[in-house]
Amino acid sequence: MTLAPERPVEVEVIPASRVDAPPKPHKTPKVPRPPRRPPRAAMVAMPLSPLQAIVRSSLMLVAVVLLAFAANLVALSHVQHFVAQQRLHDAFQVELANGTAPVSEGDLNDVLLRDGAPVASLEIPALGISEIVSEGTSSGVLAAGPGHRRDTVLPGQVGVSVLMARAAAYGGPFARIQELTPGEIFTVTTGQGEQTYEVIGVRYAGDPAPPPPEVGESRLILETARGPAFMPTGVARVDAQLRGDVQGAGQRQTTYSTLPAADKELATDTRTVWALVFSLQFLLVVEVAAVWALRRIGPQKTWIVFVPLTLAAALLVADQTTRLLPNLL
Repeated sequence: MTLAPERPVEVEVIPASRVDAPPKPHKTPKVPRPPRRPPRAAMVAMPLSPLQAIVRSSLMLVAVVLLAFAANLVALSHVQHFVAQQRLHDAFQVELANGTAPVSEGDLNDVLLRDGAPVASLEIPALGISEIVSEGTSSGVLAAGPGHRRDTVLPGQVGVSVLMARAAAYGGPFARIQELTPGEIFTVTTGQGEQTYEVIGVRYAGDPAPPPPEVGESRLILETARGPAFMPTGVARVDAQLRGDVQGAGQRQTTYSTLPAADKELATDTRTVWALVFSLQFLLVVEVAAVWALRRIGPQKTWIVFVPLTLAAALLVADQTTRLLPNLL
């Protein structure tokens, strides 16, 4: 029997590079991302009903007025006081130079002095106070600086003189008079010359007052609000005695019984309510016109035109409202 020849065995030769190479790692299949959400449809602003528009406009108007009131009381009132003092200083210096400064409740022609007329210059070096004093003590007068109470004599004259000023708003001229100590010296210049006063002491409600001045003496009382700023709780008074010659007292028409209630301590002045009413009407007209313009000519032009008008009207309302607050605030 003949044997079949054996088939040669094929041996696969593996290259060294394939032998040494590590096995390829298996790739982890990627997890498919969830499909993106379709973008939300833009919210379409629904037009406001007439009532909603009125309510929104009213709230915005109240907010603007409150903001203007705070700004006027805390900041802008000081600017008004500074401007008023410059004007009063110039006018009083001219009167002193011409010898026409008042020495009574009337001028050279015996005409009753108007509220706000300059009558004296007050200098308190210890507190850095340099103010022109006006005739009258109503809220409007004290917005310009210290005021002289009409039913009392002028500083330096025989008797008792009373000067009142604010403690916080409109420059707060008397904000620190409670820091004055007995013996401090200050001066008041009137049409009768410079008067030098010495502080006797500071007193509050319930404290004993110094003995009344003797015949032929002159005393001065400085008054302002007591308590936290813009929250008066009472009246603070500084008593001072004249050092030097006493001047003769000029004629006065106003007495304590005829002194207007608005000129007394911590009084409010309602005589200018009519101005507040007109300013509110002006603000309302501006607001109505702004709403009409917003629908007719668009927001951009409306803002350019009516924002300054609204601010001006709101500041006018705020100024008139401030006059209704206590005059020593």
